[in-house]
Amino acid sequence: MSVRLREALREAAAEVPAYPVHDRAVRTARRTRWRAAATVTAVLALVAAVPLTVRGDGRTAPAGSDGAALPDRLGLPPFGALRATDRPALGPASVVFSGQARGLTGLLDENGTVGIVGADADRYRTWTVGFEVPAGEGVLLSPDGRFLAVPDGSPTSPGVDVIDLARGTVRRLPSPRPGSVATTPAGWAPDGSALVVVDTTPANPEVSAHVNTLSLVRLDTGRAVRLLETTQVPVFGSPVAFDADGSRLAYQVGTKVLVSSPDGRQLSSFALPPDTALAGKGAWLPDGSLALVGHEVAADRWRLRRVDTDGRELPAPPLAAVSGVTAIRLLGWLPDGTAWVVAYRPEPSAPSWYADGLEMDQRTAYGNVRSIRVLGLTPGAAAPVTLLTAPDQVLAVDVADSVVHAGRVREADPPSGPGGRAWWGAGLVALALGGLAAYRWLRRRHR
Repeated sequence: MSVRLREALREAAAEVPAYPVHDRAVRTARRTRWRAAATVTAVLALVAAVPLTVRGDGRTAPAGSDGAALPDRLGLPPFGALRATDRPALGPASVVFSGQARGLTGLLDENGTVGIVGADADRYRTWTVGFEVPAGEGVLLSPDGRFLAVPDGSPTSPGVDVIDLARGTVRRLPSPRPGSVATTPAGWAPDGSALVVVDTTPANPEVSAHVNTLSLVRLDTGRAVRLLETTQVPVFGSPVAFDADGSRLAYQVGTKVLVSSPDGRQLSSFALPPDTALAGKGAWLPDGSLALVGHEVAADRWRLRRVDTDGRELPAPPLAAVSGVTAIRLLGWLPDGTAWVVAYRPEPSAPSWYADGLEMDQRTAYGNVRSIRVLGLTPGAAAPVTLLTAPDQVLAVDVADSVVHAGRVREADPPSGPGGRAWWGAGLVALALGGLAAYRWLRRRHR
């Protein structure tokens, strides 16, 4: 190579910009590491999200309640169970229950957690009220199982929370009674369009006495109709029973039953015989008569009795008596005349409620009950049939009217192991640990 050619090549090479091989390699390696870390973080975030969207209950939400059925047994809410408003939405429920068992109580909520079971499968959810309020008495499932009405517990602005289980939303119904200090749901209209509530209001500035107001509140407009105002509290669980078409409602005040129209007009009233009470939310029979529960003290058993709307005794339905329980409460009727009732099994350590003459609401109080069952009383059958059992300290239950009327019972498979929120929490912990590990790995590679 000549000297002139060599110099020409050097000059050409000098004019070509240098390629920063080392710097480019370092930047490329950093981008690769950050992309890997981002991918790991995204995967962990997806894992954390999966429990709430897929794995929360092990099943997907139902499309509807056509397959609604009563589970033949209840379990307890799993640790970390999803709440009623968590995703995926539960859909209609078949049963709600409460009591003092594990998962239904805690250090601060005073037995105020309610268990909720899906209409056609054992998807369990919970809702915390924050104070003791029994299912079927102050926590009520709508007739189609889609809505749950619970008192919101506000001491300054009380109302009722209506939880839409199909959408996972909560709507608040404010108290219709000015000055109320407590509002509790007392009964659903058959079509779910209205809710009866009980308000407690101080009767004097010293707050030494109270009045109780029964009102019918329309859910679409919020318009309220006052049904009754009294110094006595309507007793025995959900005290209001609507007939099938919603044109009449019956409720008990003290030892008296009143029948009204939805616009507040009183249609009739009658005094209850001794040791009887309005049967519950299913008190109306298909023929327009009313069912009472009567306690046969000598035999220590309970029977359903039948009266007209003026209190005149009618032939009783041919149903078996229920013995060995503190009380029974009527949920409703099947087309063949079978009655479904809640039976309250006594707490052995409780005092003798019969000798003490306790009222019906005290007979179903948590301290006097060990557990509950749902029984079927079929016309002509010699004994009740157990439809649903529950663990000890599950002390109250409500069943959707649609489930009662369908009369279907399914084999239950209550969940075991951690619930959806526990999986979600584990996912968040995994995400945090994974992020920390990725950060440390990047720092080591950068050194």
